Amino acid sequence: MRVRPVSVEGLVDELASYLVSREADSLRRVAIDGSAAADPGALADALVGPLRLRGRPAVRVDTADFLRPASLRLEQGRTNPDSFYAGWFDESALAREVLGPAGPGGSGKILTKFWNAGTDRAAREPYHPLPPGAVVLVSGPLLLGGGLDFDFAVHLELSPAALRRRTPSDQAWTIPALERYADEVDPAAFADMVVRLDDPRRPALVVSRE
Repeated sequence: MRVRPVSVEGLVDELASYLVSREADSLRRVAIDGSAAADPGALADALVGPLRLRGRPAVRVDTADFLRPASLRLEQGRTNPDSFYAGWFDESALAREVLGPAGPGGSGKILTKFWNAGTDRAAREPYHPLPPGAVVLVSGPLLLGGGLDFDFAVHLELSPAALRRRTPSDQAWTIPALERYADEVDPAAFADMVVRLDDPRRPALVVSRE
């Protein structure tokens, strides 16, 4: 295991280069796992341009577009940590509509949006055929350790103090679920790369597997 400080720009550049160095002719399913305080969507978005410059088209998927219906998600209230932990995201839809089709032997056609939380209805997005060599970047919390099929996983890690300090006030109710995830799942153990983000301006890179 190696741990070293890296700039934000250096992290994006290094991760993009690492991803394109492997299996150039195949699709890749990449998890960017992290809490709202770690902003995994920002890292995933930042990777799109560098990947394309390196000849690998990138497709973005956010788990906020793969929620379960409100009748199920909010059954125990709008701010229930147990519901967030176990019943907020539609992992079956993510596996069926994204990870399976993008994986070996899959159709190569995925949905980038499954559920519209604003209308609480299906997003009615068309299926997108993935170009050869596409990298599918899936961002969100609680992605690892539950059996979802990813080819590469990045976990954005915060200390308990940083998680509490940087979580937006309207999402503070999710902190017990995120702490439970860290304790029970140990997502760093499933990740190919861990990025420590207690200070978002000075990330520290941990490469757990080569």
